[in-house]
Amino acid sequence: MSVVRLGIVVSEFNYDITYLMLQRALNYAEFLGAKVLYIVKSPGVYDIPILVDKLLRKDDIDAVVALGAVVTGATKHDEVISHQVARKLVDLSEKYGKPVTLGISGPGMNRVQALERVDDYARRAVEAAIKLVRRLKSIEEIKPGEEPIYIE
Repeated sequence: MSVVRLGIVVSEFNYDITYLMLQRALNYAEFLGAKVLYIVKSPGVYDIPILVDKLLRKDDIDAVVALGAVVTGATKHDEVISHQVARKLVDLSEKYGKPVTLGISGPGMNRVQALERVDDYARRAVEAAIKLVRRLKSIEEIKPGEEPIYIE
């Protein structure tokens, strides 16, 4: 199986949290045998989609991992940002036929909760990106037969 080539877009906002997420994501990608070709810093979570779009256009990228932490404030601003970014990332994944995984914590989390979930969000986003790339490639390579084909 070929090496999965990843791009990572990480928010600078709440960088005390997202820096840790980035380090965990890089370590886990290496552990799983993937190659991270690009790391792009985004000013905030809201700005991530435009950078993801740019990376997805590149032929040497198989998937993009989006990392960020949306912390609850006094208003519902965290919900607006989280919902809009998640929807746009799904749209971009479908547009380019390449996985974009959501390693963005929130909404509804305070700083302590976001810090407690650094490992989970980073690890799951990287793992999902790699699994999706491999499964998409498997679907492209299979020949239909009489029996159901199970892809894992």
